[in-house]
Amino acid sequence: MKRVLGIILGGGAGTRLYPLTKLRAKPAVPLAGKYRLIDIPISNCINSDIHKIYVLTQYNSASLNRHISRAYNNFSPFSDSFVEVLAAQQTRESPSWFQGTADAVRQYLWLIEEWDVDEYIILSGDHLYRMDYAHFIRHHRQTGADITLSVVPVDERRASSFGLMKIDNSGSIVDFSEKPKGDALRQMRVDTALLGLDPDEAQKSPYIASMGIYVFKKEVLASLLRDNSEQTDFGKEIIPQAAANFNVQAYLFKGYWEDIGTIESFYRANIGLTQQPMPPFSFYDKDAPIYTRSRFLPPTKLLNCQVTESIIGEGCILKDCQISHSVLGVRSRVESGCSIEDTLLMGNDFYETSGERDSSAQAGTIPVGIGQNTTIRRAIVDKNARIGRDVLIVNKDRIEESAREDEGFYIRSGIVTILKNAVIADGTTI
Repeated sequence: MKRVLGIILGGGAGTRLYPLTKLRAKPAVPLAGKYRLIDIPISNCINSDIHKIYVLTQYNSASLNRHISRAYNNFSPFSDSFVEVLAAQQTRESPSWFQGTADAVRQYLWLIEEWDVDEYIILSGDHLYRMDYAHFIRHHRQTGADITLSVVPVDERRASSFGLMKIDNSGSIVDFSEKPKGDALRQMRVDTALLGLDPDEAQKSPYIASMGIYVFKKEVLASLLRDNSEQTDFGKEIIPQAAANFNVQAYLFKGYWEDIGTIESFYRANIGLTQQPMPPFSFYDKDAPIYTRSRFLPPTKLLNCQVTESIIGEGCILKDCQISHSVLGVRSRVESGCSIEDTLLMGNDFYETSGERDSSAQAGTIPVGIGQNTTIRRAIVDKNARIGRDVLIVNKDRIEESAREDEGFYIRSGIVTILKNAVIADGTTI
């Protein structure tokens, strides 16, 4: 894999993940109590022996750049391994910002072409999955493909939410359709047994959807980007049109994969980690670990707490509270009498000393963390939130959508999201 260059796309504005993307890029959104979304593709690359990695960023990229520099700057100085951020920039040749996935790579083609590699693997920065890209790339080479797409089998219920493909008997992709419905959807049915599913699985999942993960031959990518300068997106323009003149193959991925594109999917992916006896995705894999920044935090301290089916990050302080089916991020602080259920607490970037907390209380300021006798159910609490005493965050009116940014929260898909740095006053009910 030394002759493969990894390119991770930092994503667009992340409007469907707002307000989590209000102050950060989508790949920088915290995940599973201690990670960031960008850690997933970077770790998959490292575990697949792909050690030359560019991350293309544009929106709210400060925290993403900071995380990458702190987490992945320790590659050997005696090798050409690196994880490097390439930010959107305006030049004489490219006066505009990135216009899409293909345009982002096109604007840095002059740089990535300098590397003596055979293939580029192009990845998204906002998916949760574990893949050995070496198998993917070997399939690409064995089939003599110019382009290979990683695909997942999907059933009819979910199929209309994805870009779908049809394949011929050799596994070559011959047709594309973006989120089809009705008769157009049924026309995209394929025999997924051709890609390796057993007959029962193939019958249940007769559609194949793109994961947004591609392998290109070096010269093919350069040619497509230069010859189609008006096309800005890989999935909707570059690859569908390339299928007529190039060998475009499908590689079936059978593992867990979640596109973290919405508040609902983000919430579901995080809370799913607490599922017993076996979560759909596990971070407990010694052969393919997920890497992140080392924070050197102390162990978590629990004082007379009841914790069931939950994940507790490092450096937390929990006092006489109940935590159920929840994920608590690093440095979370939960005071006595609290009940946290089906909730993601992202934690805090800093500690407040006992003296600082006492001073805050005397001044009428709410300390960072969750105050006494507060109940939170089915919610996301972003970092550094200050939630007072006797607060109820339960979506008592069962509202599906509500933008209350001036009050420190949003409701999307029925899930209450408390904004980063928000202050929720004592006795508030949401």
